[in-house]
Amino acid sequence: MAPEGKTSVAGFLGAGCLMALLGVLVSPWWWLPAAPAIVLGLFFLWFFRDPARVPPGGPESVVSPADGRVLRVETDVEDARFFEGVGTRVCIFMSPVDVHVNRNPVDGEVEAVRYHAGKYFAAYSDKASLDNEQNAVVLRTTNGRRLGYVQIAGFLARRIVCHLSAGDSCVRGERMGMIKLGSRVDIFVPGAFTLGVEAGDRVLAGETVLGQLE
Repeated sequence: MAPEGKTSVAGFLGAGCLMALLGVLVSPWWWLPAAPAIVLGLFFLWFFRDPARVPPGGPESVVSPADGRVLRVETDVEDARFFEGVGTRVCIFMSPVDVHVNRNPVDGEVEAVRYHAGKYFAAYSDKASLDNEQNAVVLRTTNGRRLGYVQIAGFLARRIVCHLSAGDSCVRGERMGMIKLGSRVDIFVPGAFTLGVEAGDRVLAGETVLGQLE
């Protein structure tokens, strides 16, 4: 289970079990609040699941930073936050039923982490990448390439978690944070990049190779 969910799971399950005990010892009326508390605890236990992932390929293989569905792929994007010139953007939509843990797409070092407070349009909309609350992570790969990804909050997801800071080392496929209740992650890769996915594909964080750095 992801560490971010331990408080919620422990709180609801603990309260539910206590009320269930009171239902046995004191009054059966305690079962009324006990049942929904236990159900919520089990829901959060499932929601914050964190399955192990083993990234395939070598250091040139860029793995997905999020579970979900590829919304779109753009191959002529300019974004000065991450690189000069043009590059590729892959947009990944995380639904409420996907695993919400985000992972590093490459090995390297964190150059910058930039948080931007914003609005909460639906994560799949075009407005989301510009106007929504978001957290941009800029990475420098071990061979000197500069790329990045953006955690974008959605209509339901209003809590971005990022455990990275400037200067941190990052390992491909390693956990770096999450976005609660679904949302979106966009990854930006500069220059020559051989794509391995297209719009509509399902991807897994730390396991699906989005493409190869050249």
